[in-house]
Amino acid sequence: QLPLAESGGGLVQPGGSLTLSCSASGFTLEDSAVGWYHQAPGKEREGISCMSASGGSGFYTDSVKGRFTISRDNSNRTIYLQMNNLKPEDTGVYFCRRGYVCYDFIVAYGVGSWGKGTLVTVSS
Repeated sequence: QLPLAESGGGLVQPGGSLTLSCSASGFTLEDSAVGWYHQAPGKEREGISCMSASGGSGFYTDSVKGRFTISRDNSNRTIYLQMNNLKPEDTGVYFCRRGYVCYDFIVAYGVGSWGKGTLVTVSS
């Protein structure tokens, strides 16, 4: 099974915005919980957001709550992360993930291998 394919990263100034996309193939997106992970330079990958299969507003870590919004388009098999008011500490590689349920902002019982991620650099 192919990994998820992230895109949309780039260089942005503090306070700016980016929208990340995740193309999902090989499974029925509407049946999956989906989420986003962040890996800061030299750090471990950590979950920051999760949305259950039923949709809704999703769950977020305190560090991104109110700034990031997860969404999905099941017909286009795409997961999004709208990132607003970006901070330097948001810098890093972002990965998407699918699983069965959300444990708060973590995707539980993740399925498949990790993709390459997309790099976000927040700097002036």
